[in-house]
Amino acid sequence: MNIALAQLNYHIGNFEDNTNKIVRYAKEAAGRGADLVVFAELALSGYPPRDFLEFDDFTDRCLQSAKTIAQACPETAIIAGSPVRNNSGKGKPLHNAALFMYGGEIREFHKALLPNYDVFDEYRYFEPASRFQLLEWKGKKIALTVCEDLWNIGNDPLYKLNPMDELMVLGPDIMINIAASPFHYGQAVARREVLRQNVHKYGIPLVYVNHVGAQTELLFDGGSMVFNNQGFVHDALPFFEEGLLMVDDSVLNGTGAGKTDHQHIPEKTALIHDALVMGIKNYFGKLGFGKAIVGLSGGIDSAVTMVLAARALGSGNVYGLLMPSQFSSEHSVEDAGKLAQNLGSPHATIAIKDIYEAFEAGLGEVFAGTNFGLTEENIQARIRGTLLMAMTNKFGFILLNTSNKSEAAVGYGTLYGDMNGGLSVLGDLYKTEVYDLARYINKDQEVIPTNSIIKPPSAELRPGQLDSDSLPDYEVLDKLLFQYIENRKGPRELIDMGFEEDMVRKVLRLVNTNEYKRYQTPPILRVSSKAFGMGRRMPIVGKYLS
Repeated sequence: MNIALAQLNYHIGNFEDNTNKIVRYAKEAAGRGADLVVFAELALSGYPPRDFLEFDDFTDRCLQSAKTIAQACPETAIIAGSPVRNNSGKGKPLHNAALFMYGGEIREFHKALLPNYDVFDEYRYFEPASRFQLLEWKGKKIALTVCEDLWNIGNDPLYKLNPMDELMVLGPDIMINIAASPFHYGQAVARREVLRQNVHKYGIPLVYVNHVGAQTELLFDGGSMVFNNQGFVHDALPFFEEGLLMVDDSVLNGTGAGKTDHQHIPEKTALIHDALVMGIKNYFGKLGFGKAIVGLSGGIDSAVTMVLAARALGSGNVYGLLMPSQFSSEHSVEDAGKLAQNLGSPHATIAIKDIYEAFEAGLGEVFAGTNFGLTEENIQARIRGTLLMAMTNKFGFILLNTSNKSEAAVGYGTLYGDMNGGLSVLGDLYKTEVYDLARYINKDQEVIPTNSIIKPPSAELRPGQLDSDSLPDYEVLDKLLFQYIENRKGPRELIDMGFEEDMVRKVLRLVNTNEYKRYQTPPILRVSSKAFGMGRRMPIVGKYLS
């Protein structure tokens, strides 16, 4: 039996395009000799469909897509994921299923383990499998599983049930796992090792097919692969690209086994770069927009955002707006202009000094007797935000937000100002990671002006302002934030790790009291294991750690 792995980029709810793409790839694979073509989890609907699953019509259209595919490829066996109805009369109304389609007929294999943590919320919609069966095809017994079904392995299992233990009793020859495994920069390594553990435990080959592409904040890296029965990656598809991988009978029989992993996993910053470029490109493409605008300050965050957008959309489709104030340094204005010129992107300058002074005059009577402070700094940020939003309305741009995770964590952003935007590009990157990304962008030539990378970070909203005036050095702050946000370490644990107690108290108080701001931010492209947004659900008014 020859198997084809089809790694595709789906569009949630776009049934016509998803169906046509599946049929096209199935026919191409059949023409190359495939007996079975495997597509990803919830391929027919796109992942994650979320509350679309509460609409009966949505499920109807998924099932109609399955019939269309089965009828269009009657002589090709296909596996693809779809929601299906739970007809048992008990439990949730749907199952997350792997469908086997051949000869116009469709069989269902239900997902047993439904993740309900971090970005996952599958138990909200789906009922887990209640029985286990093998798929027999072309003389092979196949243990057909869906994503999480293979993750309950190791010394500290999350679920009481292990689907593969149930299926092994039936004597399978091969495992096939269809998945929607989102990207973060450590996931590719972790995913490969979890799958390898399954092969080592059960001693049979494994075919794994993942999504590729972006669904708003969730990014999917692909990396679909085939393990031989010794636990080595026989072959794999690239990260962040659609593709078709043919696997012949020798791998499934164990005779084509090698002892080297044929999957190169790029280093962290390279993965992040490619993920963010894909995320921007798919967000705009799937919404039907083509042009972005970025507020350029000469700083590192806006520079990196501008470059990523230019690589995703084309330099001519990314507009840079420089908005210097009386506090902007000359070199910052020069750096912003030089970046736009390096990219060949259209750009313009609107000085905000006169606009700011008009605000001062208008507020002069009610502000009489007060000193310049945070309010006046925020007025500048909100002027810039208003100008950027005016440009989006007038010319059909989408504004890209440039805030990083360090700033978002401690509340160093202005609501309705520099926190504006349709998409947050760097919101899951700490400041130190933004610098790493800038250096990666410049690895072959200077794209981002060197001065933007080496100068001390500053919002430039008052004379001589530096981030270090009110925050710990980013090298220290980011390590503390990582332990608190990603590793969920409490204050006493952080102090025991060597962080200064006063700094721990101050930083955690800033993180928690600024939760209300993060509720109002644009969707953030997720690249870490714990991003702000759908995967981190904190109360706004909670007292804990405040």
